[in-house]
Amino acid sequence: MQGNGNDFILIDEYEHPVIPDEMKAQFAGLYCDRWYGIGGDGVLYLSRSSQADLHMRLFQPDESEAEMCGNGIRCFVKYAFDAGYVGTVCLVETLAGIIRVEVAYSEDTFMATIDMPDPRFDRKEIPATGDGEYRESIAGHEVYAVNTGVPHAVIFVADTDAVELTGLGPVVRNHPTFPKGANVNVVERAGENILRVRTFERGIEGETLSCGTGATAAAAVARKLGYVTTPITVETAGGPLVISFGDVTRTAGPATTVFRGSIPF
Repeated sequence: MQGNGNDFILIDEYEHPVIPDEMKAQFAGLYCDRWYGIGGDGVLYLSRSSQADLHMRLFQPDESEAEMCGNGIRCFVKYAFDAGYVGTVCLVETLAGIIRVEVAYSEDTFMATIDMPDPRFDRKEIPATGDGEYRESIAGHEVYAVNTGVPHAVIFVADTDAVELTGLGPVVRNHPTFPKGANVNVVERAGENILRVRTFERGIEGETLSCGTGATAAAAVARKLGYVTTPITVETAGGPLVISFGDVTRTAGPATTVFRGSIPF
């Protein structure tokens, strides 16, 4: 499955476990490898939930378990929708809480809108400055902290293409400011209510084509600073996402099934 180029292996455990819990992380480490495995930015495990319609777990290539993933949950719900497990509205249990997802499907195009966790700026890692923002200077850049289900660092730059993200990303991601690490987003103001974003993802330890929670984090900080008004188009290398703010923070984008198969394990 892929959502804007953010790609995932999905294991259907709706009827029964397929990968034992004690091996789920190891499975992700082995099969996310793009040379010796299937390849992917993570493994999604789909199962039943006692609190919602479905339960989603996401393990990353470094074998860590992520709280949530915006692109991943769209892929997850597309699979569940196609399998008949859910209708056009469903609730998904994640480590970041129960997430509501609404499906729009027409002419082979699958789109989903996610009710994201409300952006949190009350991060204790970065002390509040006098104007109430949460920021710190790291490696010569002003870094903003926000949590949109997972922790993010947001850095505004004049040109995202000019940033050596493979160098900057690990420095910020591993900075003591973020004791649990953070995804690192460099953000360019590309037009009226348009942002361009590149993301270095924790757990993948590299740049991905798109990050749903990262796009939401970038939009949330830009809106807080008065740079944009809702709705906001966030352009990623894998395609655009639309972020809107109101009573609920929502992120909308596509998801696609790439292939189905079986592997020995």
